[in-house]
Amino acid sequence: MNSQYQKNRQRNLLLASLPEADCRRLSPNLEWVPLKLGQVLHESGIGLQHVYFPTDSIVSLLYVMENGESAEIAIVGNEGMVGICLFMGGETTTSRAVVQSGGHAFRLKKNYLIEEVDRSATFRKLLLRYTQALFTQTSQTAVCNQHHSVQQQLCRWLLLSIDRLPEDKLTMTQALIADMLGVRREGVTEAAGKLQAAGAISYVRGQITILDRPMLERMCCECYAVVRRETDRLLPHMMAA
Repeated sequence: MNSQYQKNRQRNLLLASLPEADCRRLSPNLEWVPLKLGQVLHESGIGLQHVYFPTDSIVSLLYVMENGESAEIAIVGNEGMVGICLFMGGETTTSRAVVQSGGHAFRLKKNYLIEEVDRSATFRKLLLRYTQALFTQTSQTAVCNQHHSVQQQLCRWLLLSIDRLPEDKLTMTQALIADMLGVRREGVTEAAGKLQAAGAISYVRGQITILDRPMLERMCCECYAVVRRETDRLLPHMMAA
């Protein structure tokens, strides 16, 4: 079995949930690749050639409008896979995938993904349940962006991001956060300042550290809890930690 895969597959919860027989088939075809902050993994409307299983990185799925403005519709980290449209039978998607937090991922060519989905009922069921969890996140993000304050949106975004990283820190400028949320930078600056003053986070030179997670959850709207509960329900063996 691919030694890099054997060493790191536990760091992506989808891969870690597969039976050993499935792992042995996938291993030779998985590439261990670095993902750099700001790297575009795929563009809207362009045929996808690979899927990615992040381990210690986060990828934002963005909807980009004709005027160039964008807003995040979901994030993918160590719980999932980037490129779900290939599994669903499509070749393209309407979103852009951009690395939000640098790290690594396993990359798999689309033909190997399709072969394994056709072969393994376990893999197919796992991806179906993950897809439903991702749809929940997408729809809840739309509701949150429409009805909740920038501070609540920021709390949701921080909690979802930290859930997908190995530590309670992430490197992110306020300008980039504003782009992700689709709001003005001044709004993010004000919201982050209030969270820092309350002692929920520390924000220094683009590095955000979560100091009091329970406080952050209390200051958040219900949207984070909705997404987390649905993910726990669909993928309990993955998200129990």
